[in-house]
Amino acid sequence: MCDLARELDRLGHHVAFYSFVPPWRTRPLGLRDECNRWLGPWVAPFYVAERVARHPRLQRLAAELVVDVLDRVAARSLERCDVFIGMSGIGPRVAEIARRKFGARVFVERGSRHVLSQKAILEALPRPPGSGPPVGERTVRRELHDYQSADLICVPSSQVVQSFVDEGVSRDKLFCNPYGVDLEMFPPTLAPASRRTRTIVMAGVWCYRKGCDVLVDAWRRLPGTRLLHVGAVGDAPLPTDARFEHLDAVDQRKLSAIYAQADVFALASREEGLALVQAQAVASGLPLVCTERTGGADLRALLDDPSLVEVVPPDDASAFAAALGRALERAGNTHGLREPLGAGRERPSWRAYGERYHRKLLEQV
Repeated sequence: MCDLARELDRLGHHVAFYSFVPPWRTRPLGLRDECNRWLGPWVAPFYVAERVARHPRLQRLAAELVVDVLDRVAARSLERCDVFIGMSGIGPRVAEIARRKFGARVFVERGSRHVLSQKAILEALPRPPGSGPPVGERTVRRELHDYQSADLICVPSSQVVQSFVDEGVSRDKLFCNPYGVDLEMFPPTLAPASRRTRTIVMAGVWCYRKGCDVLVDAWRRLPGTRLLHVGAVGDAPLPTDARFEHLDAVDQRKLSAIYAQADVFALASREEGLALVQAQAVASGLPLVCTERTGGADLRALLDDPSLVEVVPPDDASAFAAALGRALERAGNTHGLREPLGAGRERPSWRAYGERYHRKLLEQV
């Protein structure tokens, strides 16, 4: 959302960015301080409570209070607008104020699949005892309310579009706009030296939602390879194999150097909209192996060589292993600078993302 705000501001729109993210966090991302409407002081006590709570139910309660307070405060302080863009499930009051008081069009940003599809997928995964449902009923109600009341639902990938269509939402109400990547932060990298262990890298939370158990199963079918994970550890156990390496989460500006050491990027997710790390890895020159539920398939349209991205069904370790094998073979035949985007390097940029959004705004208002 901050990237979107920055790009729309650059294109000449008057942007007011309401969130609990302070200016000193959005400034490095390129958003001008004049655009930031910081609501942090009102939300901070509940945000801290969510972070320090130890029981899952208390965490969920605090998270719900963060959303509720953010919505109420934003509704009271909202400036006149022609378009209100809000994250789904967070701002029903402020969206209604924008529509009723100012006659604004309401765009809802949904980064994941339709909430009912998401709920069904996540409920089938292993969960710790006492953790409660992965998607609460209050969240479901808020999401469904926002889908119904929005003038436009903005989603990042075609598989998310399909999840909405499957739940009865008209395609005419959906705007598919794949997320961008910071091309300066993720430049092309040199192919690693050939006389080394071939490396598969995955970045993100190590959890069942991201199919880490499937990834490990597939990787173990590829002897002599190394699996490198970068990110936090969630509900899935880390492998104890000698060829596995884990690095704690790093600032995304350090990911480029890590990608430079790898041959292939892998993401076996069971459910998400469009993982940003995929575009970052591809911009860095890595072949991508992903499932149909990562949004990775949409990156193909942005590449001169769509075969750089291999897409397989979720929960299929055999297919994932075969795709990894092909990608590793491809990587082994690549030397020098890895530049898969070529002359179309700007196509997956945040600038291009913002320009697509800009055109949609002009159509709608």
